[in-house]
Amino acid sequence: MRIWIDADAAPNDVKEIVARAAARVEVRALLVANARICTPPGNDYVEAVRVGGGPDAADDHIAEEAERGDLAITADIPLASRLVEKGVRTIDPRGEEYTPENIGERLSIRDFMDGLRSTGVETGGYGAWGAREKQAFAATFDRVLTAELRRRDRTPPA
Repeated sequence: MRIWIDADAAPNDVKEIVARAAARVEVRALLVANARICTPPGNDYVEAVRVGGGPDAADDHIAEEAERGDLAITADIPLASRLVEKGVRTIDPRGEEYTPENIGERLSIRDFMDGLRSTGVETGGYGAWGAREKQAFAATFDRVLTAELRRRDRTPPA
C-alpha cells in the first residue's frame, strides 16, 4: 500500500497529517509535484517525486503508478475519476471521499462550472482552507486509511 499526494496544491497541513500517519503505520507516502517538494526530516516513509513536463504530468504519474489498495489525496476531479476507476481510494483535501457513486456527478459539476467560467461567468469557488477543512480531512483520511489497512491485513497473500 502507498499513499499518493497530488502535492502541487495540497495544503501543508494535509502533507503533515499524511506524513505523521505514514510513519505511524509504516506505509510509503509519495508527494508528487512538478516543483521541488521538501519532505519531513527524519521520516523515511515520505518521498518526494518530482515530475517534469506540463501541468498534468503529476496527475498522469499518479494515475499510471497508483494501484488498487493504494490511497490518494487530490483536489483534481479528473485525476480522482481516473483513480476511482482503478479502485484507488481517493480523498480531497477538504475531507470528501470520491467514490464510484459520486465521482460522475462531481465530474459533471466540474465540467459545467468550467464551461461557465470559459464564457466569462464568475463562479466563485471554495473558501479558504482552514481548521474546519483540516479536521474534516483528518477524520476522513483516518477512516479510509484504517479501512484499507484492515482490508490489507485480511487479504491472503497471493
